[in-house]
Amino acid sequence: MVPLTSEVRFDFDVITRWITRGERVLDLGCGDGALLSHLINAREVLGYGIEHDTERMVACIGRGLNVLQIDLEQGLAGFEDGQFDHVIMSLSLQAVHNTEGILDEMLRVGHEAVVSFPNFGYWRHRVSINEGHMPVSDSLPYQWYNTPNVRFFTMADFEQLCEQRGIRILERVAFDEDREITIDPNNYASVAIYRLGRA
Repeated sequence: MVPLTSEVRFDFDVITRWITRGERVLDLGCGDGALLSHLINAREVLGYGIEHDTERMVACIGRGLNVLQIDLEQGLAGFEDGQFDHVIMSLSLQAVHNTEGILDEMLRVGHEAVVSFPNFGYWRHRVSINEGHMPVSDSLPYQWYNTPNVRFFTMADFEQLCEQRGIRILERVAFDEDREITIDPNNYASVAIYRLGRA
């Protein structure tokens, strides 16, 4: 789940690079609207956010953003096919039960999708599990008993799901904190960002 923060995260630059000026963008699980606000300022996008949490919605409204309160588990039935150039889900996919359904919906209403998530295969997470504890880190900042995350998966798991669902991986960038990881990212990256399309 996207942290409630006004701080610009390292992944903003990657996502911004994939967005063309003036695009129509839908940000799912938009949190306090920091990413959407950044894209409006940097790329002059026509942006809409979807957020279920009331406090985060209020933060979005405070930024002057167009935001709707929708439960993503119910899909995106109110939106037309191809209505958006990009549908983004930044650091929220792991908090959704209906993973397959939301990926399908993102690529139904958007020409492309962008997703980022914490990589559960990250080596520090593996060390925590080997020591008998669920991992807590910058990318997984919650304790096991209060986490909003319902899915714990690796980059390899996600790529396998994409292959099974006929989802094409157009680009992938992986990071450990703010450092890009190109060698064995499934082990050494804490966060992964994907640009997706239909195969």
